[in-house]
Amino acid sequence: MRGASGLRWLAAALLMAVGAANDHNFHRDFDAVWGKGNARFRDGGRLVELTLDEQTGARLQSKDRYLFGRFDLEIKLVRGESAGTITSFYICSGGARHDEVDFEFLGNVSGEPYLLHTNIFSDGKGEREQQFVLWFDPTAGFHTYSILWNPHNIILYIDGTPIRVFRNNEAYGVPFPTKQPVHVFASIWNAEEWATQGGRVKTNWSRAPFVATYGRYNVSNACVWDAGGAARCSGGGGSGRGGWMSQMMDWWSWMTLNWVRMNYMAYDYCTDRKRFPHRFPTECIIPIGTT
Repeated sequence: MRGASGLRWLAAALLMAVGAANDHNFHRDFDAVWGKGNARFRDGGRLVELTLDEQTGARLQSKDRYLFGRFDLEIKLVRGESAGTITSFYICSGGARHDEVDFEFLGNVSGEPYLLHTNIFSDGKGEREQQFVLWFDPTAGFHTYSILWNPHNIILYIDGTPIRVFRNNEAYGVPFPTKQPVHVFASIWNAEEWATQGGRVKTNWSRAPFVATYGRYNVSNACVWDAGGAARCSGGGGSGRGGWMSQMMDWWSWMTLNWVRMNYMAYDYCTDRKRFPHRFPTECIIPIGTT
């Protein structure tokens, strides 16, 4: 009886842990900091629709701030005509010398693919754009977009597939985000001056409103920054091997990343000689797999 009771207790504890990890609620955990009327919470807060119309877009900001973590967010992008619009998921510290990691989905005319625009800012310096054509229809259903940020690297994933890595190369003079806590953001906005085909195609407001839907998110593997300036880490956030805080790319991840780069990368600032005619940025010169 004692053994059976212990097993029942363990099963209940595991169910509670799984439930806590999946207990996401946009209405509880985020604030609508812009375009509040265009953020519609559904299914008890488990879904949120962000809408862009001629008056405004919308932006959500997490109530918590984080110093390192893995941030997973499901998104279903605007269907049909979406030229001029940007749907985004990003982390940002704010301030003039801010740190930021961006997923920005650039809309297009009907029948043409979305372009995924990524960028990484450290100590206020950005202009590290990489763009990708997606290998699936991001409007037909939800897909999971992830940012892993730890002291070693920043890795961007789509449905668990790594698409970009930014290593900590502070030893080579490249700033890396390690000190500023960030909020998590989700937004939709009008960027017709540059978003679609370099701004040649403008937003067709007759097709408004434009609606992007955000589903399940997970920040259970992260360090929450408290008001006293300390971080409480969870989900394997210690210094031991195997946790997200020490996670780096293994050989299979490098192979997958190279497959994505060869087949789906549309632009890489590290190969743009028009922008950098004399010398590429330092992080571009260091071999990407250097440890």
